Parts: sequence; structure tokens; C-alpha cells
Amino acid sequence: MDAMSSAELDRRATPARFTRAETLRLQTAHAAGSAAALASRLARRGSGASIRGKVMERLDPRSLEKLLQGRRIAMVSGTNGKTTTTHLLAAALRAGLGAAADRLVTNADGANLHYGIASALGQKPDADIAVLETDERVVADVVRMGRPEVMVLLNFSRDQLDRHHEITSMGRAWRDALEAAGADGPVVVASAEEPLIVWACRGARKVIWVDTQSVWNADSALCPECGARIERVEADTDSSTPGRWWCTGCSLAKPTPTWRVSNEVIVDPEGTIWHPKLQVPGQFNVSNAACALAAADLMGVGTSDAIRGMRTVTSPAGRFATATFGDTEARLMLAKNPAGWAEALPILTCDDVVLAIDSVAADGKDVSWLWDVQFEQLVGKNVVVTGPRCGDLSVRLLYAGVEHRVQPDLSQAMRMHSGRIDVLSTYTPFQKLRKLGGLA
Repeated sequence: MDAMSSAELDRRATPARFTRAETLRLQTAHAAGSAAALASRLARRGSGASIRGKVMERLDPRSLEKLLQGRRIAMVSGTNGKTTTTHLLAAALRAGLGAAADRLVTNADGANLHYGIASALGQKPDADIAVLETDERVVADVVRMGRPEVMVLLNFSRDQLDRHHEITSMGRAWRDALEAAGADGPVVVASAEEPLIVWACRGARKVIWVDTQSVWNADSALCPECGARIERVEADTDSSTPGRWWCTGCSLAKPTPTWRVSNEVIVDPEGTIWHPKLQVPGQFNVSNAACALAAADLMGVGTSDAIRGMRTVTSPAGRFATATFGDTEARLMLAKNPAGWAEALPILTCDDVVLAIDSVAADGKDVSWLWDVQFEQLVGKNVVVTGPRCGDLSVRLLYAGVEHRVQPDLSQAMRMHSGRIDVLSTYTPFQKLRKLGGLA
């Protein structure tokens, strides 16, 4: 079908019953949180999304649980691509909803912890369809409290190791949550390229597999089930023969996908080829779109409508947006870990490049991952490195043979080129650049 049917529009999760006092407490918490968010914006401290949620949770610890009830929920998680995939899926569902698009709520600003999700849901309490970007640590709680209908799982990679620690433990938490949900659990849309994702999905009641053509597999050398070596056969360059992987010690292996990415096109379960023609660049975003299409299909939106909606997505939460710094016009790109940098470096089309890096909590304090990124592909470009950890990045570039200049001050670094440039940054400098460029 090409749009949500009336029956699908009317289908709701069964809301939990709360007493009048519980409802009043939630309303009071939201009012206080909204006041705090307004103060945050007036003080130019941020959008106020997180502080709204923090105040809500402090005054009503059950606020998130209450706000998840009575909605059809599609959640998106994984190390890379959560924000863009959430935007793509939300746009697809809005296209299917048409005039009823205001029935959808999403945390579009990327605030994906308990506070951020509660904040977004509290802004639209009457919206009965929710598309939620969900931090990896929050997945189990949303599955337990919200009974999502669809769950999109993208990938696992080393990210913020001081916060997330060992990624197999997180995969185990996802698997346990899906097993505990049982028949009430979500239908999972998942990347068939990721051994840890495949292993985590063994607890799901149903999985729709997507062949995403991932280029990063350095975090999946060993089997999460038995610890044996994972063997791989890469896809043909023309993608006529898909890649395979399997464990050398147990039965874990790449499942047969029903959706498939082939270069710049998406192939659906019937074999129909779709040209997404997205406004966000990169092969990895075609893969994100494939996962979003599969999820939209489960939510009742036809593929043609879904793609039409996805084509309206331009710069999700500032990613790929263009900002001006004096005489410099910069395209801003975010990469938070080696998998993200591996995907982003090939789409740096400008000769002039700025690389920005920090290591506070939001970035991850351990920057040893720099040595896993193939910076050698930047040879020949005019590179400036900046940010508090620019010295670490400079050493890595020296070993990669990449000539570059170092300017620790972010604002000054953005004026060391003129004309069009590409900027690739970890999370904290990225947010600062959005503010300096007037985008936030």
C-alpha cells in the first residue's frame, strides 16, 4: 500500500491506567521542566531538551514510563546512524500520515537518554505514534516500559569506552531485554552485517534482516557466542554476490536478508529496486534509509510514500548542514568513533578540510581509536586539525603521511581556509561549530 490505512492509523497500544494523582504529578513535572527549558534557552545554555527531562524525572520518577504508554512506538538504536535514521523514519511516517502527521512525536534533536526521550514525549502528550532515537544504554528500559512495535538496530562499534565499556555486554543486555519481552516484544529490523547485532537478536520474536554493505568490521573479529574467530567473504565489487560471514566455532552466521543495499539502490523483499536519491550523502546513509524503509513498511507506510518523505531530510540535528565562518563556507559532519570516521572520510569532497577532536564525556575520553582510522586517504588535501586533543590527532596524521597545520582554537581554525571546506568533528566540537555558525 502507498499510505497508512485507516485501520492502521487507529491502532493504539493499550494505555496503562494511572490515578488522577499520578496524572497530576506528571503534568506538574512537565510544567516545571518546560519552565527550566525556557530558562536554559534564554540563558543561551542550550535547547532545554535535556534539562526539561531531568526536572520531569526528578519530580516524577515514573514520567518516562507514563509518557510511553498509549503510543505506537518505533525505536532506533546502534552506535552509528541513530539520529539520521530516526529522522528518515519519522519523515517516512509523516508522509504516510499525510494530513494526520501531527499525530507523530520524535526526539529530533538527538537527545536520546531517558531525560531527552521524556522531554520530547512530554511536548506532544496526545501524539499516538512515536519515533524514538534511543541510546544503547536505554534500549532495555524502553523495551520494558514502552513495548515498542518496531525496533531498528543498526550496528555496534567501540564508542565512548569509558561510558559504554565492553560492547558485548551491551549486546547481551539487548538480547536479555528482547527475550524477556517475549511475544510482546518488538519486530526488529537489524543489520545482517553485524555479528553482535545478529547474536543480540537471537532473543527477538521476529527479525527483518537488512544487508547494509557495512565497510567497518574491525569490532567483530571474534564470535560473541563462543569466542571463536569470525571468517568473512566480502561482496563482489559489482554487488551481484553479497558478502558472507560465519563463526568458525559455532552456528552463528550471517542470516539471509530480505532487504538489501546494492551500491546506491535499495532492493525490497519482492526484488523491486528503489532509488532513494537522498539529500544526505554517503553509502552509509543509503543503508540507514534501507533500515528505515523496512521499519516504515512494518508501521504500514508504502515504500513510495516513505521514500518521498525521506527525500525531505537535509541536515538531521545539524549533520551535513552548511555554516558560514567569515569567508569560509563549511559543510559540518559528525563522526564519533572509528566506524563513523571510516564511513565519513570517503565523502570529504573538498580539497580543504578541518578535523576537530575533543575527549570530554560526550566524545569519549579515550582517543586511542585514532590509530584504527585510515587517515592515509587524506594525503594531498589541505588539512587543519583543531580542538583540545588536536595534538593526538596531529601525531596520527604525521604517521599517516598527511601534511597538516595545527590550530587548537576552533574559531580560528575555521578561518584558516577560504571558500568551501569540509569539517569532520567529534561530538563536542561539532556542537560548538553549530553555535559558532549560527545553526543552534
